[in-house]
Amino acid sequence: MLTIATGNKAVAAAAREARPGVVAAYPITPQTEIVEQLATYVTEGSLDAEYIPVESEHSAMAACIGASVAGARTFTATSSHGLLYMHEMLFWAAGARTPVVMANVNRALGPGWNTWAEHTDALAQRDTGWLQVFVGSVQEAYDATLMAFRISEDERVLLPVMVNLDGFTLSHITQSLETVEVGDFIPPYSLPHAIDVSRPRGYGTLTPPEAYYRFRWDIERSMRASREVIRETEQEFARRFGRVYGPTEDYRCDDADVLVVALGTLGKEAEVAVDLLRDEGVKAGSMRLRWLRPFPALDLAGRDVVVIDRDYSFGFGGVIAHSIRSTTRTEPFSVIAGLGGQEVTYDDIARFVRQREAGAESWFGVSD
Repeated sequence: MLTIATGNKAVAAAAREARPGVVAAYPITPQTEIVEQLATYVTEGSLDAEYIPVESEHSAMAACIGASVAGARTFTATSSHGLLYMHEMLFWAAGARTPVVMANVNRALGPGWNTWAEHTDALAQRDTGWLQVFVGSVQEAYDATLMAFRISEDERVLLPVMVNLDGFTLSHITQSLETVEVGDFIPPYSLPHAIDVSRPRGYGTLTPPEAYYRFRWDIERSMRASREVIRETEQEFARRFGRVYGPTEDYRCDDADVLVVALGTLGKEAEVAVDLLRDEGVKAGSMRLRWLRPFPALDLAGRDVVVIDRDYSFGFGGVIAHSIRSTTRTEPFSVIAGLGGQEVTYDDIARFVRQREAGAESWFGVSD
């Protein structure tokens, strides 16, 4: 069905289609609309789920973990400081191999107090064992949320998935949305190690050194296996519903001499900059990075690369720029831009490309 929706409502609609048994909810701007919409679905009877209004984001993730190991499909959503408050439980969710799906509406961290878009909240969780996907449109927010349930619950993975969408610039913008009849695209929930209340057992959670590292390796093994599961899922999604996705969304990259790499809505804005640069005779392309974990294999050989980071690791640099540097041995021109919702237009992005300097770092709007 073709309709219009905000990014938040698209995520909520997709979550309803996945039929979670438990939704744990705690409000925070700019995510609140997601859990509000899910509450409406439960109230009107279009979603048969246990809706748990908890006292904090930490409790929201704890509730999802408990429900997941008890045999229920689970969903929650958060943003910014709420995600940080969950930090401890994110490790538990991954370590307990619970396929929780969570939407994170990317928002800057304080101080100062700021409710606009930035990616540092999600990137600060990159080592927790969660798969992370970043979306660039309302339609992609819906599609990625649907696929997240199938990917996370695959027995080769059994790791939680975080769907990231930019605060306000995507969460509250209205675009066209084509919903689908999911059918058996998402199989019934089945967790191999779910607790069976008819056969009570004791679980010892203190893990000695000779066993602990094996648990950590198993997370890494599953993270590696997720690449194939993601590929299969995206191919099946394309076959059934006609929309094609991959680890990156490439725009005019085939013959490009210079590539712009960014996450989320900045990656979509870069496509307009690419058209502008092409009109000037510059062979530019946009490679919007979709999956952060697992980090994709990127073919950047022989091209200039401009990376726009809507994040920063203090004393280190832009997280995406350094990720590309370490995995591809490419020396990108690193631009720090869009922090806290700072406006970055296609004209700005085109200027980044014109002024690129391999291996250098530039803060947009800051004069040395």
